[in-house]
Amino acid sequence: MNLESQIETKAKEIHTDGYPMSIGEVLSLYRDGDIDIHPEFQRIFRWNDDQKSSLIESILLGIPIPPIFVSQRGDGIWDVIDGVQRLSTIFQFVGVYKDHNDQVMPPLTLSATEYLPALAGYSWEVSSEPGKVFTDAMRRDVKRAKLEFRIIRKESDENAKYDLFQRLNSGTQLSPQEARNCLLVMLNSQMYTRIAELSESLEVRATIPLTEQKESQAYRQELVLRFFCQADYSGTRTQLREEYGQYLTRWMRKAAGLYGTDASPIDVSLFTRTFSILNEVLGEDAFRRFDGARTLGPFSIACFEFVTSGVSANIEFWEGNKNLLADRIRSVWSAPEFRDHSGTGISPRLRVPRLILNSRQYFSTAS
Repeated sequence: MNLESQIETKAKEIHTDGYPMSIGEVLSLYRDGDIDIHPEFQRIFRWNDDQKSSLIESILLGIPIPPIFVSQRGDGIWDVIDGVQRLSTIFQFVGVYKDHNDQVMPPLTLSATEYLPALAGYSWEVSSEPGKVFTDAMRRDVKRAKLEFRIIRKESDENAKYDLFQRLNSGTQLSPQEARNCLLVMLNSQMYTRIAELSESLEVRATIPLTEQKESQAYRQELVLRFFCQADYSGTRTQLREEYGQYLTRWMRKAAGLYGTDASPIDVSLFTRTFSILNEVLGEDAFRRFDGARTLGPFSIACFEFVTSGVSANIEFWEGNKNLLADRIRSVWSAPEFRDHSGTGISPRLRVPRLILNSRQYFSTAS
């Protein structure tokens, strides 16, 4: 198929509309449940009050705001793909925004901005400072201000909104896993909730000590996702056809479609059994380097891949031989099955398949 044919074919798969809407109209959509901004995103996106105040400043001054991208679901509800923070800021300022527990959040009190320093202390209707409330005229101006919307219509290819989300958020301040989390919320919010719960379990936190930076980037949730992806791996030792991050995202999208069915690769029981035994025998040393005498250094992702893949694949054996597991894990660091495929010069595309397959065999016995 030549380029012109490809363009024509793909263009027919995505149907879009674009038009401006007043903030008052958007508020009505939100109150009626006709637009879903996924409050779970509030755990992922991190706008501070200064950033929120700058948005309100832009609305008041008529400064252009980037378009809001939404996707129309089969039931007609709009899923927000890009613009969650902009909309949630507006809804919080007006005092109608509900969090992921369906509780109305405290209204936003503005801070001073570059062009409107007098905004400091102002709120929409109620303020702790006398005279720091928007007038009726100011509220009307805000509600009449326009936001530009780009809508992917429901007859578009079902993957269009997810592809668009990834493109719009590539290169943003989101970490790779934070972007995946947003995608997973849209794909299957129940799977997202379960992954988040598992990442905060006592056993996981005990065996995976992370730096504050890694914690803030949802890295522990990525590791939970990696566990299930590894356990589901049925490929060969050859390198993956794409970068590992892309591979993990693609696998997650497939798993989200199967979650809740008998074919789901998310085996929570296997996960909890694996981390329970790892925490019992080694705790925070489970994924740290062993030099023959002691454990040292930070958490090792290669060790995580090797140990969790091998132990989970042979979980019944190790539950019956717990007293031998600590020595088996420590021996990994001198084993060619691990050492020869986990060096710094080996890319994840090549490392991951080899470590998964090697580990399943390595942990099939105690020696």
